[in-house]
Amino acid sequence: MRVLVIGGTGFLGHHVVAELASRGHAVSVLSRTPSPDPGRLTGDVDRLTEDEWAELLDGHQGVVFATGADDRSTPRRPAAAHFHAHNVAPVRRLLAAARRVGVERAVLHGSYFTAFHRRRPELRLAARHPYIRSRVAQAAQARAAAGPELPVAVLEIPFVFGATPGRRPLVAPLVPWLRSRAPLAAPPGGTAVTTVGTVARATADALESGSGADLPIADDNLTWRQLLVELAAAAGRPTPPAVLRLPPAALGAALRAVGVVHQLTGREGGLAPQHLAALLTRELFLEPTGDGDLAAALRETVRASLEGASAKSPTLKSATLKRAPGAGSSAARD
Repeated sequence: MRVLVIGGTGFLGHHVVAELASRGHAVSVLSRTPSPDPGRLTGDVDRLTEDEWAELLDGHQGVVFATGADDRSTPRRPAAAHFHAHNVAPVRRLLAAARRVGVERAVLHGSYFTAFHRRRPELRLAARHPYIRSRVAQAAQARAAAGPELPVAVLEIPFVFGATPGRRPLVAPLVPWLRSRAPLAAPPGGTAVTTVGTVARATADALESGSGADLPIADDNLTWRQLLVELAAAAGRPTPPAVLRLPPAALGAALRAVGVVHQLTGREGGLAPQHLAALLTRELFLEPTGDGDLAAALRETVRASLEGASAKSPTLKSATLKRAPGAGSSAARD
């Protein structure tokens, strides 16, 4: 099968390309920068018209969309327009073109927040958070554009650990503290976690099976405290760290302060600060589906963080766990 991977040079896309190639598939990669590599196509995802997508997709049987705007983005208001422009509109044009030229199957890299949107409607996640709203709309509009003959699988991806050449992990700023003897702090709640390898294998499996399902991906579920302890062990800390309990009220106050800064600067986060503490202090757990080696992925994450770290050491005495999306946040993937 010939597959076009959009975001194939990104955090997750790099591993998807390698996995597909290892299974004998012919892989093309879309890049904004021209390249002499015959497998590298050139185009700007946000600007390509449906006709231009059709030209790029002609001759491909599969397509993977592994890019977009992630939940850390704080664009100018209104944020909804930014996330729609980067997560929804390109995918709608892409899948409409794919349908025209006979692409047989597609996979989108999405966010695990859409799984909780379905399971916990009382949380009103799409109504409260522009990023989550864009992911819900992305899946719906992609499938509408693709039609019934082109199945579109949506991988719902949580925090992802592992390493990609040339990419500095999102947890890199925490690593010096994790390696020190400084106390850490974490709120209640926790998250599903996965590895780059699991995401790559799930992507290839979905393509090969022609799945059109929503596919939550996870290797394990960890409380925030457990995640810090595991990261500290991966960082080589000789003894388990003291992890202080960060009260939800304190986390909420800090996030509301961030919201005030956004308002004063005319910006808006993909995840609304005033509602974020209530979300992050829940157990955002999924049924494990993968077989990834999480301990090894954590070590790879730390190693990549140290390789890209500045020689100047931080001077803070403690650190609080901050959310760093795994694909879920996709620009973190590209």
